[in-house]
Amino acid sequence: MNIEIIALEIMPDHIHLFVSAFPNIPVHKIIKNLKGVSSNILRKEFSHLLKLPSLWTHSYFSSTAGNISNETIRKYIEAQSKK
Repeated sequence: MNIEIIALEIMPDHIHLFVSAFPNIPVHKIIKNLKGVSSNILRKEFSHLLKLPSLWTHSYFSSTAGNISNETIRKYIEAQSKK
């Protein structure tokens, strides 16, 4: 999809991602692709997950960087694991 993951933090019940993508790629397609690919990888590695109907919910939150610097967002995401 030609996106770049700038920062990633995995929490027990959600994931923080900071990605860079061209503006012509709809956010919902980026999310759908990331959830689908990660679900396939996890199910291949952990066969007991095959019996679950879904690994991800349909929900997500997205926002643009706006007037906040990329460095500020990256630091925020990295700080999530320290909470």
